[in-house]
Amino acid sequence: MARIAGVNIPTNKRAVIALRYIHGIGPVNAAEIMDKVKIPHSKRVNELSDAEVLAIREVIDRDYMVEGDLRREVSINIKRLTDLGCYRGTRHRKSLPVRGQRTHTNARTRKGPAKAIAGKKK
Repeated sequence: MARIAGVNIPTNKRAVIALRYIHGIGPVNAAEIMDKVKIPHSKRVNELSDAEVLAIREVIDRDYMVEGDLRREVSINIKRLTDLGCYRGTRHRKSLPVRGQRTHTNARTRKGPAKAIAGKKK
């Protein structure tokens, strides 16, 4: 099992897919990393040599913000918005959708399970 950026990536998947298990690396970044290291996209993680894994690790450390650093950056940005008291910050504070979605119906993922309102039957 290869360990990159503090994450155990699955061994039986293609390397391009397995890199997506790292927070902050999506399809495009995974393909870019494989191109930079010059590893074919069809190669599986268990077929990678130690040198190739090391090269992938170095490219990620040098060029990408992933895992803990990325999570910290995002949380700092959200905290800054809430401290400013701007509209987006207040939406974060109230656990409501931030980007203009409707809340009369839907928005259940953000608001949590529905709460019953007393005396609403009719």
